[in-house]
Amino acid sequence: MLMFIFPHLDKMLTSIQEPLSGNTTKTGCNSVKKFFTRSFIPAVQNCRLRKGRVIIMDISDFVEVAEKLNVLGIKITKDSELIAEWYSEAECRRNIYSATKSFTSCAVGFAVQEGLLSLDEKLIDAFSEDLPIEIDDNLQMATVRDLLTMCLGQEQGNLMGAQRPLYKEDDWVKMALAIPFKYKPGTHFVYNNVGPYLAGILVQRRSGCDLVSYLTPRLFTHLGIKRPTWETDPLGNSFGAGGLFLTLSELHKFGLFYLNKGSWNGKQILSEKWIEESTSASDTDDYGYLFWRGEHNSFRADGKYSQISMVLLEKNAVVSLVAECRKGEELMRALYDLVCAKI
Repeated sequence: MLMFIFPHLDKMLTSIQEPLSGNTTKTGCNSVKKFFTRSFIPAVQNCRLRKGRVIIMDISDFVEVAEKLNVLGIKITKDSELIAEWYSEAECRRNIYSATKSFTSCAVGFAVQEGLLSLDEKLIDAFSEDLPIEIDDNLQMATVRDLLTMCLGQEQGNLMGAQRPLYKEDDWVKMALAIPFKYKPGTHFVYNNVGPYLAGILVQRRSGCDLVSYLTPRLFTHLGIKRPTWETDPLGNSFGAGGLFLTLSELHKFGLFYLNKGSWNGKQILSEKWIEESTSASDTDDYGYLFWRGEHNSFRADGKYSQISMVLLEKNAVVSLVAECRKGEELMRALYDLVCAKI
């Protein structure tokens, strides 16, 4: 297909590999070769024919940045067509860290749809057997909805990655509810793993199974995701705030599922109303029900070191990537400017 579209490409590639004369340096030759082999050719390989025209999503500018920021792979779909795909190493299942939270949000959506729980249910009723001896006023007001918005009312993040190996307690539910609720729920945004963890616990208790078993027939099987690994707490409960392992392609399918508003292969699996409600920004921050809001009117699942599946409704597109990036803000800026703005 490459030679059909560009009949002289083989000669071009051959020529840049031959010794060059004049003022052209070996470094210059290698730079040209790198451009064709890493940037231009992958873009051509991911082209699509529409009405006789070749459509190419050129992500070479982004790839140049991505290589420096330890991006491992990216996939871009628009109008149901894969328009760009790039990898720096072979695809495999990786920890998607806090992008897991969006899957917990999805599980809560199914549980609400099935009548297993209500977002307006008070935590003191949902966890009546796990409450501390003294219950403060803010805890009494907290609802299941507050578990999903990062506005639970606790002063700082708990059950975070660096903290979990150090806990002496095995019962994290009782431990989490015993942490003081300093603020009125719904008023202060504090990034905190307690909310999604307890939301996941509630789904598991009401459904009678772990989150993987709960989501397998409802979501994973439909998306072609074979039973994944999911981190557990000391008592064996799925940890709803992190620790789900997926490939880039599997994470990308999740984004496509949300772009399709809960529909897959023509079947409405999860309520469109839930999709819209859970991905809309709250009154206190650019955050939905365990989904981040962003530029280009986007929302995304987002995990540590830049595990991302971003949905751009107005562009009818999904951009997903996995990485080991330690400069998340720089990578996000590049993603917005060099990818999203060009779709």
